[in-house]
Amino acid sequence: MARHERGLRFQPTGGSKAAQIPTGKKQRLKIERLANDGRGIAFFEGRTWFVLGALAGEEVEARVLGAHGKVVEARTERVFSASELRRPAPCQHAGRCGGCSVQHLPHDEQLALKQRMLAEQLSRVAGVEPEAWAAPLTATEFGYRRRARVAVRWDSKAKKLDVGFRAAGSQDIVAISECPVLVQPLQPIMARLPEMLRRLSKPQALGHVELFSGSSLALLLRHMAPLSDADLTILKDFCAFHQAQLWLHGDGEPQPVDATQSLGYRLQTWDLDLAWRPGDFIQVNAAVNEAMVAQALEWLQPKADERVLDLFCGLGNFALPLATIVREVVAVEGVQTMVDRAAANAASNNLHNTKFFQADLSQPLTDAEWIASGFSAVLLDPPRDGAFEVVRKLATLGAKRLVYVSCNPATLARDTVELVKQGYRLKRAGILDMFPQTAHVEAMALFEAS
Repeated sequence: MARHERGLRFQPTGGSKAAQIPTGKKQRLKIERLANDGRGIAFFEGRTWFVLGALAGEEVEARVLGAHGKVVEARTERVFSASELRRPAPCQHAGRCGGCSVQHLPHDEQLALKQRMLAEQLSRVAGVEPEAWAAPLTATEFGYRRRARVAVRWDSKAKKLDVGFRAAGSQDIVAISECPVLVQPLQPIMARLPEMLRRLSKPQALGHVELFSGSSLALLLRHMAPLSDADLTILKDFCAFHQAQLWLHGDGEPQPVDATQSLGYRLQTWDLDLAWRPGDFIQVNAAVNEAMVAQALEWLQPKADERVLDLFCGLGNFALPLATIVREVVAVEGVQTMVDRAAANAASNNLHNTKFFQADLSQPLTDAEWIASGFSAVLLDPPRDGAFEVVRKLATLGAKRLVYVSCNPATLARDTVELVKQGYRLKRAGILDMFPQTAHVEAMALFEAS
């Protein structure tokens, strides 16, 4: 029999589905506490709200950025009742730019938040607490960022070029006239950059811009079509005015317009200069980076006659300072181009007791030749995914001391579980304030064999 009951509606098992909250809706909320990422948490009509720019105890008006089931993401539009901890946002773009999510919180409270995040992960996931907590490693809370990526996008409807940073909770671009966390030498370039880019003949073919301050100032432009001679002249004149190198990234790898130029940064404490190219990973906070290396070496206590392993070595940020102290450093990195650059950095600094190898460190350590002789100490600085496969084999290398530098407390805690199984004790841990005004947590942990 044919079915003609098209008007019938069948209710799914479990009751009616809750109506979704539309993006842009405003809601008055009471903030109960802070989440680990610094957002305020509120509970309303059976949903959990995560609110950017809100503090515990506040009553705010929040605008919905997105909703997924019982979870709503929002940002603070108005504060009706402010926490006594709240400070005026130092940046005029606060609340719109997505870069500095906790700048309304005093710096000492930011540090306390990050310390709680690290302690909670170690306790909840690994069931451990360090025998001693180290004081937070800090520098200036503003004017620290020596590298920045600037978003550039052609708005075909408005016929204009948007230049700035990504907005909070969206792909919109917020026009930025100044950025308090950029190092001072980049501020004039940032201020004049939008006007210069809008003079180029094919704005729709422009990608992002990267700014860098180190041994030199530099500007990298990503472009999806060849640049005209007139456009190249505009770019060259702009960089010459600001005494900055010009790098272009079209097809292939980024290249300097002047092939004789190179970029780098200095580790003053050890009288070392490390060459760098756009696309390479470097720490954006020069002062905290140097203090981090110093603390890692202090905790690791390398001796002159020791052989030390540096995993995820990058450009040699830890390996080269280690090489000024110990008999031999073996450094391992997953990307061959970085291995080559690290080896070149060692050679240019007249360090000949270093050996660099390429290996996939997301896989278990194999019986590579460089493993055979073992190591007195190990230093590792993995990406956010952590180093689970690597740490499973560390005890077999004979290392009595291990310093783990982490950019993700969750994976540090996960890997701590494995290290404890292998007989290591968590002797010391602390946070590294690499990114002030954000909730991003970097940490360092010292493990010693029982």
